[in-house]
Amino acid sequence: MQRLTVLGTGVLGSQIIFQAAYFGKEVVAYDINDEALEKLPARWEYLKPLYIRDLPDATPEKLDAAVARIRATTDLGEALAQAELVIEAVPENLEIKRDTWRRVGELAPETAIFATNSSTLLPSDIAPASGHPERFLALHFANEVWKNNTGEVMGHAGTDPAAFEAVAQFADEIGMVPIRVLKEQPGYVLNSLLVPLLDAASGLLMGGVATPEDIDRTWRIGTGAPLGPFQIFDVIGMMTPYMLNKDSDKPGAREFAEYLKREYIDKGYLGKGSGRGFYTYE
Repeated sequence: MQRLTVLGTGVLGSQIIFQAAYFGKEVVAYDINDEALEKLPARWEYLKPLYIRDLPDATPEKLDAAVARIRATTDLGEALAQAELVIEAVPENLEIKRDTWRRVGELAPETAIFATNSSTLLPSDIAPASGHPERFLALHFANEVWKNNTGEVMGHAGTDPAAFEAVAQFADEIGMVPIRVLKEQPGYVLNSLLVPLLDAASGLLMGGVATPEDIDRTWRIGTGAPLGPFQIFDVIGMMTPYMLNKDSDKPGAREFAEYLKREYIDKGYLGKGSGRGFYTYE
């Protein structure tokens, strides 16, 4: 599959777009308004030095060629016209995703394969909205996709095995390590391991047990991990944990979401990509 359309140009969406283009795919970036698309050139300039830092084969010429393979539009029909694969990276809200896929199902080519990048929702909860559940599955990327390069491929009971393998092959072609998730699992493999850590960290913070810095320091020293949980929050960005927690029934989750909004999101501190989250970045 050579022609990719990515729906949503936020932190993960923009990374997926750039990663696919870097590995030679023709990519259409879709978002709902021009304001979102106008931020993309600055995003590419932000990503370029990170690729040079982390990937031995990255050169300015290769990175410029990647940007040249990206086209942006707010016209959904135009975005989907030639798509062989559609990857959705819109906010982590079931109704938003279902509504997006209803429109995609009406406009996309009959042969296009559909993949959600949802971190927590199951493909079977979203697939019927697309009108083509047999061509629907999940392809989940970790943040900083060029470096943390797992591509978790997860279908549902009605996913065509050929579509599953086509997406696994696509993941391999864009520099991912395909992780074949053999049955539906909320959170896939990665987030099934990661979310309990982040929940525990937010509980310690909201309970006044320790500061983010000391919680992170404890985790790094005690386990040898390169990042603590609040450093991970900064990499993920504040909007994802906010969306996941604001309507949650888990004890303390809504309080943590309100804290993130009040102390960080409302002040423009959206995480590492914005230059500030729990920590400050150059």
